[in-house]
Amino acid sequence: MLPANHVRRLLVSLVCLPLWPAGVALASPDVVVFQQGEQESRVEVAALRERADVHFTFFDPYLAEEVDITGLVFRDLLVEQFGEVPARLAFTAWDDYEVTLGGWDDPNWILVTHHDGEPLGLRERGPVRLVERDYGNRDPANLRNFNDWVWMIRGIEASR
Repeated sequence: MLPANHVRRLLVSLVCLPLWPAGVALASPDVVVFQQGEQESRVEVAALRERADVHFTFFDPYLAEEVDITGLVFRDLLVEQFGEVPARLAFTAWDDYEVTLGGWDDPNWILVTHHDGEPLGLRERGPVRLVERDYGNRDPANLRNFNDWVWMIRGIEASR
């Protein structure tokens, strides 16, 4: 006969076991969550990588070097997910950074999926991040000029 606390632990384990994969999936860098009000959709990062059709080389001010970028036009993805380009978006990152920004109705914003031909992981400020394809005449030596670039994106919520 098993002691009562062993039986209790076994029962808790059996009850929680079916929930475990769902909990892992909710916290996985393999998914980006798009939310608008009560509606939420989860988009696989692998699917975004497969769809990435924008390729360019530019000077990354944070790395201080030329890099090859692959990604998607962010505005197009927003229209697909929300039916429009929301005025403001609230971003949540994997490092728990949160920011709300506007001005996304611009094809210059690219949701980056690959850097120098390799898929972005958390160590590379991924799994996806936002950069501007053309940052105009801003001085790349002044990193404050790029405060609206968002890294390590976990979730994107349309704000009202």
